[in-house]
Amino acid sequence: MPTFMAKKGSVKPTWHLVDAKGQILGRMAVKIATLLMGKHRPNYTPHVETGDGVVLINAKDVKLTGKKLTDKLYRRHSSYPGGFKQVPAGVMLATRPTEVVRLAVKRMLPKNKLASKMLKRLRIYAGPDHRNQAQKPQPLEL
Repeated sequence: MPTFMAKKGSVKPTWHLVDAKGQILGRMAVKIATLLMGKHRPNYTPHVETGDGVVLINAKDVKLTGKKLTDKLYRRHSSYPGGFKQVPAGVMLATRPTEVVRLAVKRMLPKNKLASKMLKRLRIYAGPDHRNQAQKPQPLEL
């Protein structure tokens, strides 16, 4: 029996609505990355985008375990001399909670050209309201 390989455009994505209130960041990001890659489907193909879309609400209410609020650092560099910046996770979560979730999911996706396409199907909102009613997202319990 030949191996099944999905073709580009043959898989229609479904959209999921995930509530991040009280969820642990890393555990939630693993499940979201799995949905975006399409590994939960029986017709998963690594080189074709077979994943679903995810709408995440209440990103500001995500939890970090242990001492990560003070010890975990988000680092970036502007490519200019002296342009190194680092921000603790607690400050980042208070000021830009959507970026904390987006970076956690992005770093769990494969490091290839499909990762940016997968990440475009992730919509993150800090509060309970979202603008993706047209996609008809189905509530998903993690």
